[in-house]
This record gives sequence, C-alpha cells and structure tokens, in this order.
Amino acid sequence: MSSAADAEHTTRGEETPTPQRNAWVDIWDTVRAVGIALVAALLIRQFVAQTYTVDGPSMEPNFHTGERVLVFRAAYDFGAPKPGQVIVFKPPIPSPDDFIKRVIAVGPATVQVRNGQVYVDGRLQPDNYVYGPYRGTSSTPLVQVPAGDVFVMGDHRTNSEDSRIFGPVAERAIAGRVVLIWWPPAFARIE
Repeated sequence: MSSAADAEHTTRGEETPTPQRNAWVDIWDTVRAVGIALVAALLIRQFVAQTYTVDGPSMEPNFHTGERVLVFRAAYDFGAPKPGQVIVFKPPIPSPDDFIKRVIAVGPATVQVRNGQVYVDGRLQPDNYVYGPYRGTSSTPLVQVPAGDVFVMGDHRTNSEDSRIFGPVAERAIAGRVVLIWWPPAFARIE
C-alpha cells in the first residue's frame, strides 16, 4: 500500500507536460491582430483624423512647405466652421490636391477686401495672423457668400489662390479642421 507521502513524492518528481501550441494558432493570432489594427487605422483615417503636408507659400508666415498637419475630419459633423479656423478642403476648381486655407466668413455673409483689409458684412476683421508684407494692398468687389458655404483666404494674401479667385467653398467639400502642426516636432496648436 502506498502512502500519501509516496503519492506526493511521485507527482512532485515528474514534470507536468505543457501543451504545445499549434503554430497555426500563433499565425492566426498575428494575422487577426494585424487585421484589426489595419481596420482601426483605416477607420480613424476616414472618419477621425488624417495628416496632410503643406505645399506652397500661400499660408506663410504661419504654415510652411513641408510641415505636416493633423486634420480633425469629424470637426464639422456636429457644428459649422468658424472664421479664423484653418481648414483643408477640395477646391471648387480642377486640382489633384486639397487646399489649406483660413476661413474668413461663413455664409450667409458678404466679404470685401479693400486695400488689403478684409471686411465681413461691412465690418473690418481683426486678422492678427497676417503680418505686414503678407497682407498686400489689393481690393476685390463685394462677394455674397451663400448659406452652406465658406469664404477662405491664405495667410499670405499676396500669394494665395483662394476664394478671391475661385469663389466660396461648399462646407461639404471640407475635409476637416487643422488642429496641430506635428512635423517638424514643434507640436504647435492651431487656434
């Protein structure tokens, strides 16, 4: 007859075999994790945020060629754009690229530029983000911005293809609001 001590001794002396995982289970786990990550990344890019690269001088001195900006795509799903916000949009003219500009007015409104100064509904706009030589001295006729559209201009007023040339932009053409310059790594927040 064996005692409890003998039984304990025999189980302690033997190593318990560990079940080997099937290699296919490991591969499947990896494929599944990568698939979930890709779907999440695509959903974030499509509906939440996307990065764009600034190309051209039209937003100087605040944005420069080569800077990368983070655009909040869902920014206007729950509200309208506001004057002063920087947006990325599909221009109403043939172009393979999206544009980055600043919202000057939201329709319904009137916009006019007189000697480089912007007037919305007859009131001079405080555009502190535009400096000296970037302002220019040009004038434009009065433009009526319809409801559902925005009037946009570049911060470099003398070197920008914007609503003064192609007219107001439909809100539905807006890809999103620029919220951050993330490269080069200054991480400047955009107001």
